[in-house]
Amino acid sequence: MVIAPANRPVMRSTLYAPGDQHEKLMKAVQRPADGVICDLEDAVAPANKDAARALVTDFIRAQPTTGPALLVRINWGDLGVEDLRTIIPGCGFNINALYVPKVSTVDELLRVSAELDVLERESGIEHGSITVVALLETARGILDARHIAEAPRVRRLAIGEADLSADLGIELTPGDEREMLTARAAVVLASAAAGIEPPVGPVSTDFRDLDALRVSTEHLRRMGFRGRSCIHPAQIDVVNEVFTPTGPEVERAARLVRLYDDAVAAGRGVIADDGGKMIDEAVVRTARRILDQHRHLHRGELA
Repeated sequence: MVIAPANRPVMRSTLYAPGDQHEKLMKAVQRPADGVICDLEDAVAPANKDAARALVTDFIRAQPTTGPALLVRINWGDLGVEDLRTIIPGCGFNINALYVPKVSTVDELLRVSAELDVLERESGIEHGSITVVALLETARGILDARHIAEAPRVRRLAIGEADLSADLGIELTPGDEREMLTARAAVVLASAAAGIEPPVGPVSTDFRDLDALRVSTEHLRRMGFRGRSCIHPAQIDVVNEVFTPTGPEVERAARLVRLYDDAVAAGRGVIADDGGKMIDEAVVRTARRILDQHRHLHRGELA
């Protein structure tokens, strides 16, 4: 029998949890994050990699499908291949997506995809159903974002600004983080051009300053990001709130869609809203996206 892993709508919040600490993994899935990233990379010391692979495999296999989405951040290079060869046969059917770190070239993703082709076939998992979030953390990765977004299995891009800042030799200005504007825009543009899900925003390492987190997360949303990773449970509520359509936004979106659909039915392609602003297909596309997310949230499909 061929098994297809569960697919879910775009996640607003994803919480990292160290893959070698069972108690933290268990606590993570009880939080309100839309997804939990079981981390086999930075959060795990080299000596604990094997134990972490086994622990994460058993943990994911035991989780119900009604909880948060389950993701795994694998290691880069050969260690990542070892990760795949352990976790995919053991729990691949219950993995929402793989986070692949330090992606700088399409070739790195082609290697991951080829390995998954074999493992899916051997494990009876539907071919191509295990998707990838490509984590861009280098200048080369940002510059090649367009091609990376088009690589096999990539459903979403994410940006790792701590490593990227080190690679670029820059220091972020508190508040507006203007130094990352070009990199962030490149990831949003690449995602839209490739027709994949909007990108995931970077973690904020200052988990105590939730006001600053809100400001920067709102900036990411305005830029076109539709989610953000968290390193501490205290950050989840802020991220979820920023990326959740408000009541007035949902009402306005529904009104715009009704006006537009009625106009199209009457043979008109462009109309004005109550405030005199033009409504065309591009405006309505955004409104439909808001309504779609609202429906998923209402049905509990994100959390």
